[in-house]
Amino acid sequence: MTHVVTENCIKCKYTDCVEVCPVDCFHEGPNFLAIDPGECIDCTLCVEECPVSAIFDENDVPAGQEHFLAINAELAQKWPVIDTKKPAPLDATQWDGVPGKLPLLERR
Repeated sequence: MTHVVTENCIKCKYTDCVEVCPVDCFHEGPNFLAIDPGECIDCTLCVEECPVSAIFDENDVPAGQEHFLAINAELAQKWPVIDTKKPAPLDATQWDGVPGKLPLLERR
């Protein structure tokens, strides 16, 4: 089992979750975090740390966001591990809860 970062993380990218992860399974991109499904041990510690409720158990991913399972797996292979909390983007609160952010995901 793994946990999955979903759409609400895009452009919010709070990093509170990375500090509690005992296996360093988070990877950082320009405006999103991804969980490596091969590293996640399903401890659930990150779920409550996420201030925008963007992390779910793979079996509880909201309807219509199932594609984030593949997105997390893909991007975790490209991006570096992050294990230290960083300041959130200055406009993070403005993006919390905004629907339809997938086109804004920066994959580089």
